[in-house]
Amino acid sequence: MLDVRRLRLLRELARRGTIAAVAEALAFSPSAVSQQLGVLEKEAGLPLLERTGRRVRLTPAGEDLVRHAEAVLERLERAEADLAEARTGLAGALRVGSFPTATRAIVPAALITLARRHPRLEPMVCETDPAAVAHALRAGDLDVALVHDYDFVPAPREPGLTTEPLYGEAMYLAAPAAPAGTPEEAGRDQGAVLRTHAEAPWITATPGTLCHAMTVRACQAAGFTPRVRHQVDEFATVLALVAAGQGVAVVPQLGITGADRAVGLTRLLMERRTQLAFRSGAGAHPAVAAFGAALRAAVPAELASPRAEA
Repeated sequence: MLDVRRLRLLRELARRGTIAAVAEALAFSPSAVSQQLGVLEKEAGLPLLERTGRRVRLTPAGEDLVRHAEAVLERLERAEADLAEARTGLAGALRVGSFPTATRAIVPAALITLARRHPRLEPMVCETDPAAVAHALRAGDLDVALVHDYDFVPAPREPGLTTEPLYGEAMYLAAPAAPAGTPEEAGRDQGAVLRTHAEAPWITATPGTLCHAMTVRACQAAGFTPRVRHQVDEFATVLALVAAGQGVAVVPQLGITGADRAVGLTRLLMERRTQLAFRSGAGAHPAVAAFGAALRAAVPAELASPRAEA
């Protein structure tokens, strides 16, 4: 009989590529991971792995078993959801991942609603970059999370995870305010607006984040590569730097926290879309469903419905 815990290790190895990465993600020692995968090979009765340098590659049989593992783990999530629904009331911890602007603008109101409807449920929010959410969900470190993607940076499909759309945000170019009487940029095409600032210093998020990739790719689509001066993840700080004349930036609607006359904002055609992510099969879990309902009730009316495609 194949062990579900070992199947989970095999699935993580298929995603991460090295035993060391699996061990770090799941808080095992590398030797323990290797030992458990060796036992799984004995259970399967044929080789599942082959080494290529420092990495481990799955054999065709291993890849086939990973596909079965995805289905098994999804069915287990559904079974847990059914059992939770059969209990009286919701209680216990719900581990929630969220990114900063959603944590500030959406999550608090959702938590108020959740506490009123399900007082025994204990949501625990941890700010998590969307790029790290998939691993955290699959590892069981999170139960549900808010993630986002942008035009020019669409979200890749993550095996074992399901997403549901929540809302979309407009995107703006933030630049030092033009002197009175200067023609407005609104109404010009996005590429022309961005090219106006091709020689300016730019403020982006830190490399490796979706926000950083979004700015760079939008500028490249307009015909230039931005000259990055500052790398800052918090949008209020980004806007403060723009007001100080330190550069220009692309910011989402929820990142604009107040009016500053020193900052001019030009609406772009881009959009940031936010989704609710959870392990496949867990959408029917009462706690996940309750959090999703509370989030939808907390979305401000001025935010658009997200587009189906980037």
